[in-house]
Amino acid sequence: MPEFSLEKILVANLPEKAVAYCFELWRKKPFRFILSKSRHSKAGDFSARHAGYTITINRDLNRYQFLITYIHEVAHLLTHKKFGRSVTPHGQEWKKEFKQLMQPLLTTEVFPPSILNPLITHLENPKASTFSDPALTKELRLYDSTPSAVVVLDHLAAGSLFKLRGQLFKKGELRRTRFYCHEIKTNRKYLIPRLALVEQVQPV
Repeated sequence: MPEFSLEKILVANLPEKAVAYCFELWRKKPFRFILSKSRHSKAGDFSARHAGYTITINRDLNRYQFLITYIHEVAHLLTHKKFGRSVTPHGQEWKKEFKQLMQPLLTTEVFPPSILNPLITHLENPKASTFSDPALTKELRLYDSTPSAVVVLDHLAAGSLFKLRGQLFKKGELRRTRFYCHEIKTNRKYLIPRLALVEQVQPV
């Protein structure tokens, strides 16, 4: 990707004080960058193929979620360059890279205090997704451009009603990393990722 194209994307999607730092990470270890449509199961993605490295990030994230996701995926890239596929995706090696990359950004010049405090706590032992952290997710959601009833499926109580892609579901039991959910209209059962973003529906 040409430098000016990525820089333009970063300026449009990141907190101002984080742009230069994030752009420099790309210059040191270049990768193909793609703005993706909204995905319910993830905010970003890293892939390594013969043609090179690719990072994708959902285009509808707010600036703070976009920044955390960008650093999350760059940490995957650096971990892959050092260890290849010999380590687990979100193991200690990745956690170390992620923490180190985030350190220069942990300031109120970049994040508002309402996000910074739970983010610092989150980084003590970062998970595979910020959506796994209810306290951090709650604060990040306040900065979404279109606040709504969107929540992480994992945060809903068993038996809760929710919508996903226009369909109405009832949350069931957890099967490893997915919830066994009942689609109301067709009576079919679906396995839905526990970190999927869904729209909570209040019972009538």
